[in-house]
Amino acid sequence: MPNAYIMVMYRSSPEPTSFGQYGELAIPAVHAEGGRILAHGMPAKTYEAGMNERVTLIEFDSLEQAISARESAAYLAALAKLGDVVRDVRVIEGS
Repeated sequence: MPNAYIMVMYRSSPEPTSFGQYGELAIPAVHAEGGRILAHGMPAKTYEAGMNERVTLIEFDSLEQAISARESAAYLAALAKLGDVVRDVRVIEGS
């Protein structure tokens, strides 16, 4: 079974306080569902339509696990802390 990944690309910057509150809840929620944060931070370089905003890449053992993590009550509680931040979130299966 191929691994799956959640890619989060921010389109606007979160307020530092709300982002800190989000992280305190989101990281344990992702880990509880078996997620492994592979990379996070600001891009070193952007191309084409890329934006110079925060990016996160999370790996899971399966597509079902990734979707379950994103839809979990614990993660949704964390997401509520971000407020009106705009993000592009994609869930993909590895090849």
